[in-house]
Amino acid sequence: MRLSKLEVSGLAFAFLGVFFFSLSLPMTKWALESFDPFLTAALRPVIASAIAIPFLLIRHIPPVPRKYYVSIFYVTLGTGIIWPIFVALALQRTTSAHVAVIAAIMPLVTAIFSVAKSKVYVSPQFWVASSCGTLLLILFAISRGGGTGRDLRADLYTVIAVIASAYCYVEGAELSKVMPGWQVISWVVIFALPICIPASIAIWVHTHHLHPLTFHGVAGMTMIGVFSMYIGFFAWFRGLRDAGTTHGSQVQQLQAIMTLGWAGWLLHEKITAMMVLIAVGVVASVLWALSTRQRVLERS
Repeated sequence: MRLSKLEVSGLAFAFLGVFFFSLSLPMTKWALESFDPFLTAALRPVIASAIAIPFLLIRHIPPVPRKYYVSIFYVTLGTGIIWPIFVALALQRTTSAHVAVIAAIMPLVTAIFSVAKSKVYVSPQFWVASSCGTLLLILFAISRGGGTGRDLRADLYTVIAVIASAYCYVEGAELSKVMPGWQVISWVVIFALPICIPASIAIWVHTHHLHPLTFHGVAGMTMIGVFSMYIGFFAWFRGLRDAGTTHGSQVQQLQAIMTLGWAGWLLHEKITAMMVLIAVGVVASVLWALSTRQRVLERS
C-alpha cells in the first residue's frame, strides 16, 4: 500500500532527526576529552535550555498543563538523564563503534514499546524486516571493528541506555500529538534543570582539574547539547507522530550506519565493499519494514 503524504513527511522528519542523532556517539567521545562522563550528561539539558527558554518566551507559549507532567517526566528521565549518563559511561570503556553494535537494537525495542503501549499491531513481515535490519546493523558494526575489545559492563550500560531512550521516544511521540515536538523537547530540558544545574556545578568543581579543555572536547559538548539533546528532537518527535511510532522508529536503523560513517570520516577508517553491501541490505530492510501496514485492533 502507498504511504500517505503525512506518512512520507513524517519519515522525512524522522530521518532528519536521525541525522542529528548520528553525531551523538562520536561527539560524546570527543566531549569526554574535556568533561567527566556525568558532566557530559548533566550539561546537555543546560545547554539546550539556553535555546529552549528564549524560544518559548518569544513564541509566548503558556506553561505546560499539569496533566502532561508525568509523561514529560518520563521523557526527561530517559532522554535527559539515563541515556546520556549510561552512554558516556559505556564510551569511557569502549569505542563508539562497539556501542553502535548494541544500540542497533533500539528501533526494534522502540517498536515493541509502541505496540505494547498504543494497542497497535503490525504484520509478521514487519518484525521479520526489522529483525533482519537489526542483525545486518550488528554485522555492519562488527565489520568496522565494533565487535572488538568487548566489555560486558559497557554492554550493560548501553542496553540500559537503549531501553530508557526507546521508552521515552514512545512517550515523546504521544506528547507530540497534543503539542508540537519542539515544545515537547523544550519542556523536557527545562524540567531537567532543577537536577542538572546543581549537578553540573558540583561535578565541575570536583572534576575540572582532571580534564583539560580541548577543541574536540568543547566542540563535542556543544554539539550534543544543541543537536543531540534539542534540535534533533524537533524533527524526531514530529516524524514519529506523523509516520506512526512503530514504523517511524525503523528509520533509526540508518543511524548506526551514519554514526559509523562519521567515525570513519573523523578517524580515517577504511570503507570496504562488504560494508557497502551490508548498508544496502539495511536500507532494504528499512524499506521493507516501512512498507508493511499497521492494523489497530481493540484489545478485549
